[in-house]
Amino acid sequence: MTHNTSPYVVAIDGPSGSGKGSLALRVARELGFHLLDSGAIYRLLALKCLQQGIDLDDEDQVASQIEDFKIRFEVGEELSIPYLDDVDMTAELRREATGDAASQVARHPRVRERLLGLQRDFFRPPGLVADGRDMGTVVFPDAKFKFFLHASVEIRAQRRYKQLINMGLSANIPNLQADIAERDERDQNRSVSPLRPAEDALVVDSSLLDLAQVTNLVLSHIRENTG
Repeated sequence: MTHNTSPYVVAIDGPSGSGKGSLALRVARELGFHLLDSGAIYRLLALKCLQQGIDLDDEDQVASQIEDFKIRFEVGEELSIPYLDDVDMTAELRREATGDAASQVARHPRVRERLLGLQRDFFRPPGLVADGRDMGTVVFPDAKFKFFLHASVEIRAQRRYKQLINMGLSANIPNLQADIAERDERDQNRSVSPLRPAEDALVVDSSLLDLAQVTNLVLSHIRENTG
């Protein structure tokens, strides 16, 4: 795709397991844009804290880890490949325990504040597709396109189950449903950057749509509104 416009941001937000990571990767590939998996940043920070034996409830200690936080993302076949200190952390990152730890880390206002600049640095020509929970509301409030992807807890648990089984990890659907519902509650009710659609976001319910259908819907909207 040729770029006749200035660089812009496509923000894709949504709850855990809504498929926003896979969607972001496909949209970034199609547009030839850079990719930011913001949820992975919090997961990588949580893993770094766990490696260092840091209490995830200790805001000062968690925030201090950002000073020496070496991360990068490479575009993989299915998802972005996250690196922490040049080590591929894909398997560790996808575990449910890591997601829970990331949600704990993300509650700290000072941590979110310090990570803002790091996330915004990912925006460079020709453009950026950023996925997370507050991309359109906090990190890139002026994003040209904002989408909020949603799906039922049951559907998200089933998708997560397939993803984990395909990675050779053990999982069971009732536990996944409970974890996802608990994380939704925590993300929606935290005091800083609660999970919610931006006022100008296009909300997409992907419960009955597959990834290709959602991708086509999003790309069509972008192309129709790009000069």
